[in-house]
Amino acid sequence: MTGAIELTDDGLVRRMAAGDEEAFTHLYRRRQGSIYRFALHMSGNTAIAEDVTQEVFMTLIRNPKRFDPARGTVGGFLFGIARNHLRKRWAQDQRLVPLVDDGEERGPQSAGAWPNGNSIRANANENGHYAELASRDEFTSMETVQRVRKAIRTLPDNYREVVVLCELEEMSYEETAAALDCPVGTVRSRLHRARAILLEKLREAHPARRASAVGE
Repeated sequence: MTGAIELTDDGLVRRMAAGDEEAFTHLYRRRQGSIYRFALHMSGNTAIAEDVTQEVFMTLIRNPKRFDPARGTVGGFLFGIARNHLRKRWAQDQRLVPLVDDGEERGPQSAGAWPNGNSIRANANENGHYAELASRDEFTSMETVQRVRKAIRTLPDNYREVVVLCELEEMSYEETAAALDCPVGTVRSRLHRARAILLEKLREAHPARRASAVGE
């Protein structure tokens, strides 16, 4: 496989549509990790994350022509498929909490209500983004990484989505809006609200530090 254009995500999907199996392998290696992380952050369950990741790429390989570059990027397209598969899983399993579409926070039972495990597998790049979130909110120690990770897990799902996509996966507002099938303005407002919730959760976790700051 040669040529810069052919090695773009769009180019790989075009080659897949033409029957190039190697193109699928390249795209899978490039995008599998981010899709898995998204599914894991949203479900808190490694088995579900693995299943959803497999389903996303099986959907793509069965019909690569579903991707329309006029509607967004390949990454946004794949995240959108992942989100739809997660919705199906939640609909099938009443023990899991479904996603919500509005911008309102849900009640207490929405926070972290995952029945089977809640570990988050973060690589070094993600840890950097956790630290960046913490630094942005005046929590600069690397010890904050675990607290931010935990706080993200307790966000309502519609807020957690935008944090994972915009902050951890570094997708643009436009890409995120395409993946979530909502206006860009909704992405911005949810992300703003999510950051405020995270900051408050971190401050609540360290009341002594907050009290000391007030007394200075």
